[in-house]
Amino acid sequence: MSTHFYGEGNIGSAPEFREFPNGNNEPRRLLRLNVYFDNPIPTKDGFEDRGGFWAPVEIWHRDAERWAALYQKGMRVLVEGRAVKDDWEDAEENERVTFKIEARRAGILPYRLEAVVLGAKPAAAEPAENE
Repeated sequence: MSTHFYGEGNIGSAPEFREFPNGNNEPRRLLRLNVYFDNPIPTKDGFEDRGGFWAPVEIWHRDAERWAALYQKGMRVLVEGRAVKDDWEDAEENERVTFKIEARRAGILPYRLEAVVLGAKPAAAEPAENE
């Protein structure tokens, strides 16, 4: 079971990067973020969180290793993807159910950022010389 998901929240722990062999092809790369999706309700004193939840966010992408250094605990992110039911067994063989987010996009929001630095633009491939 899955459904479209769109939510804003804070990364709650250091990102986790994993790489999985894929035969003779390039390995599959996973970046996992643990995100608290809050439900801020405006009040006269600011905002109050009413009914947020924690969810693992999985980003499968070839650049996941580079992104692991970019995302940090405490960052505010906007996640778009799908919520997926995940059935599993714990150590005592009890059946458990959780929901995870398989992200298509996870954008960093500018809250609490001090600076943004862009890397150098990749050099264009030079044409081969004719002999």
